[in-house]
Amino acid sequence: MKLGIQSAILDGMTYEEVVDFAAENDFECVEFMCWPPLKEGDKAERKYAGVTHIDVVNFTEDKAKYINDYAASKGIEISALGYYPNVLCPDDYEAKIYINHIKHVINASNMLGINIVTTFIGNDWHKNVDDTWPKMVKIWQPLLEYAKSKNTKISIENCAMFFTDDEWPAGKNIAYSPKIWRRLFAEFKGYELGLNYDPSHLVWMQMNHEKPWNAFFDRIYHAHAKDVTVHQEKLDDVGTMANPLEYHTPRIPGRGDVDWREYIHVMKQAGYKGAFCIEVEDADYEGSLDARKQSLIDSGNHLRPFIKGS
Repeated sequence: MKLGIQSAILDGMTYEEVVDFAAENDFECVEFMCWPPLKEGDKAERKYAGVTHIDVVNFTEDKAKYINDYAASKGIEISALGYYPNVLCPDDYEAKIYINHIKHVINASNMLGINIVTTFIGNDWHKNVDDTWPKMVKIWQPLLEYAKSKNTKISIENCAMFFTDDEWPAGKNIAYSPKIWRRLFAEFKGYELGLNYDPSHLVWMQMNHEKPWNAFFDRIYHAHAKDVTVHQEKLDDVGTMANPLEYHTPRIPGRGDVDWREYIHVMKQAGYKGAFCIEVEDADYEGSLDARKQSLIDSGNHLRPFIKGS
C-alpha cells in the first residue's frame, strides 16, 4: 500500500507546498481537497471543509499537465480528488450547487488520469434511511452515470457526520454501516461506487473496524488512517444516543484505540495495495501550521514500521 496524506489539514498551503511537504517527509501520495474556492470574507461550513488545493472549476488540459508534472517531479502520486459536501441536504438550491461541483471534481479527476473521487453520499438528517432512500437514488443515479461516462470511481467515506447538535439526529452521511453499504451497492449495481474506508468511525460506533476488509475488499477504493479515543467513563454516563463528541475524541494514529499493527496486518492479508492517507482531526495539533504539519509527520512515523514490516 502507499502511505500518504489527506490535504485538508494543510489549509493555507499551496498545491506546490503540499506536494513538497509530502515529498520531503517520505510520503508517497496525496488526496487533494477540491472544495469551491471561498470568496473573501467567506467561512467554510464546518471545520476541515472549504479547503482548495486544486481548483477544479474551469479546469483545462494545461492545468492537468502542470499538476501531474509537478507531482511527478517530486515523486508524489495524486491518489484521489476529495470533496465532501451533503448533496442530500433539505435545501434543493444548496444541493444543486454541491452536485454541480462534484461533476467538476469528476471531470478534473478524469483529466488528471486519477479516476477516483472521494466524497460523501450525504443525508437528510431529519429523516430515517428508508425515507431518505428515494431522494438518494434520484440524485446519485445520474451522478454515478456521469462518473461512469468519465471512467471515474466514486469512493464514499463511511463517516456518519454526526458530531454536532445541528447534525442531530441522523447525521449528514447515510453510508455509515455495512448494512447500508450492501444496500447501496445492490441499488447501484454496475456502477463504480465503493468506499474510502476509515476505521475510526466504526470504533466510536462500537463496531468491528477490521471485518470490512474481508467483507468489502473489492469495494474499498481508497483508505484513510485516522484514530479515535472512546472515553468509556463518559460513554457509560451518556450512552450512544448522546452527541458522539460527548464520549469520543478524534486522534492521530498512535494516540487512540486502534491497534495499527494489527489493523495494517488485516489490510495486508486482504491484499490492499492502494492509497492509505492520513487524515487529521486531532484538536491537539490545531494550534499552528507547524503543529498541523507535525501531526502528519508523527502519524507517518507511527504507521511506517507496520506497513514496511511483514
